[in-house]
Amino acid sequence: MSTAPLYIGLMSGTSLDGVDGVVADFSIPSRPHILAHVFAPMPADLAGELLALNTPGSNELHRAALAANALVRVYAHVTQSLLSQCGLTPSDVSAIGAHGQTVRHQPLMHDGTGYTLQLNNPALLAELTGMAVVADFRSRDLAAGGQGAPLVPAFHQGLFGRPDHTMAVLNIGGISNLSVLHPDGRVQGWDCGPGNALMDHWCRQHTGQPFDRDGAWAASAQPSGALLAHLRQEAYLHLTPPKSTGRDVFNPEWLKARLQGFDPVHPAEVQATLTAFTAQSCANDVRQYATLARQLIVCGGGALNLHLMQQLRENLPNVDVVSSEALGLPPLQVEAAAFAWLAFKCMQGETGSLPSVTGAQGARVLGAVYPR
Repeated sequence: MSTAPLYIGLMSGTSLDGVDGVVADFSIPSRPHILAHVFAPMPADLAGELLALNTPGSNELHRAALAANALVRVYAHVTQSLLSQCGLTPSDVSAIGAHGQTVRHQPLMHDGTGYTLQLNNPALLAELTGMAVVADFRSRDLAAGGQGAPLVPAFHQGLFGRPDHTMAVLNIGGISNLSVLHPDGRVQGWDCGPGNALMDHWCRQHTGQPFDRDGAWAASAQPSGALLAHLRQEAYLHLTPPKSTGRDVFNPEWLKARLQGFDPVHPAEVQATLTAFTAQSCANDVRQYATLARQLIVCGGGALNLHLMQQLRENLPNVDVVSSEALGLPPLQVEAAAFAWLAFKCMQGETGSLPSVTGAQGARVLGAVYPR
């Protein structure tokens, strides 16, 4: 039986491509050692249902509950694969951090508190795995007047922060979020806007492929300057942090509405424009809020898009744009590791949020615990 503080982190992001899981050793809390990583693709019917549940529809409560059960079964499969890979038993792991699948994110709206909804069934996950589960990481921050997102900047600070200069960390999942890590310990973080969500949707619709591998399709065409300028008018991009967003804004209907009047535009040209849109949205925030950053560390699936990375470098010629792989943590492991860290913080009774990021009244212990 392991005596190290081992935690499993599970992450299924807005890209809906699948579930990433890691086993992390927190013997040194600020420098977790990743023992294993497993990725399981999202079953196509489940991905379609989760995407549909982002918008109002019939019989939502019933469908959402069953989708949560199906998602947790994927989580349990990933967990079992991780244990097998490391030769661990459930009793060796302190807890699983399971974020769930965000289908609505409307903080501070409607009644002043708003809500954020992650489909999950942590009780079922605890039963299927025989392990403690920490879930519901966002709602306490919302209750304290915050956005409930993004939650990873605190983890980024421990992992990538430097005492001698400003660092910037860009996670590009379905949505992109930026962390600015100042040498004095101050941390800023917010959602920049779209990440892979719009590009992946357009690629699936026109090529049948789940994503634009290496950004090759986008690189085959030139972006439309007029369409790009039109997309850049989105009001969210011009809000000041703290702010967060999701598929509530950047979804297929949003794109369809903004393509009105731009027909005919070749599909590859649209893909090139969407890639430029993501790159510019992120780069503009780096230029505006991380002016002293020497390096931009990119993680998430977007770090594997070679064309998108090149676009970021062209937009930020004075910044060293690198994948998190260069700093020892592969880009597809960072967010899963962050939720393992949040589970660790919760089980230790320590705060995991940053009011400077979410706008909450104070730092809070995040997560609800479902014992083994």
